[in-house]
Amino acid sequence: MNKTILVGIDFSACSINALEHAVSLAEKASANIVMIWVNRPENGKEIFRVDQEHIVAEVISRFNALVETYKNALGEKSISYLVKSGKVYQEIVNAAEEIDAFLIVVGTHGSSGFEEFWIGSNAFRVVVATERPVITIRENVDKNQTISNIVMSIDSTMESRQKVPITSLIAKYFNAKIHILVMHTTTIDEIRQRVDDYVKQVETYLSENEIEFEKKIFETNHIANSTLEYALSVKANLISVMDVQETIPSNLWSGTFTQQMVNHSPIPVLIVHKKDLIADLSR
Repeated sequence: MNKTILVGIDFSACSINALEHAVSLAEKASANIVMIWVNRPENGKEIFRVDQEHIVAEVISRFNALVETYKNALGEKSISYLVKSGKVYQEIVNAAEEIDAFLIVVGTHGSSGFEEFWIGSNAFRVVVATERPVITIRENVDKNQTISNIVMSIDSTMESRQKVPITSLIAKYFNAKIHILVMHTTTIDEIRQRVDDYVKQVETYLSENEIEFEKKIFETNHIANSTLEYALSVKANLISVMDVQETIPSNLWSGTFTQQMVNHSPIPVLIVHKKDLIADLSR
């Protein structure tokens, strides 16, 4: 089955950087790329420096230039684009369903308080609204870096293991090492044992799939901070998380774990969504 990666584009440096990362992944995954831009009345001259009535024509011209720039990198696979109108995040989510994207890639400016372009303010909305895996990429991530180290946290939630198949798939594409981050947030023996049992299952899965890995055990009361600190210490190029996480006091004060990661991680973040059953996302 053909794989397709959907990339949100607003033609800012942030979204073009996300596109270049998506191209790198598409090369390894032998995937097609579909770019999407969403028109809305408030799109204006600050981005395109053209009148509203000429914006779509300008967008198509810019898309055609991007196709010419990146098509050779994809070999037999294609790069194309969609022009939509409506709510940005909803149109991205709808398009992902229509083309059966196995992954969505969006750029984000984070929570700096300055969100000049629509991708910066819609990345988290896309994450919340879709059931498909999403990679969010901050604008200053080096476009030339490859994926060699992936941090994947495991906690006491049953869903924590659901990110393992697609994380492993990406690790295979890049011959990357997975760093299992074991999160102990309590002294209750039963919960700690559950985490350790989940980690053993993950280790077995990675071993059977011949993926290099190591694990690090963390005693923490702030999951997001510990994840980011560890990812930086091992020079990770990707952090893999679920859209659900243990609820602890630090999460309640700082927003959800996913919000914290999308808004503050200087490292690209893969967000995998909870499913009723652990699904094989390697299609």
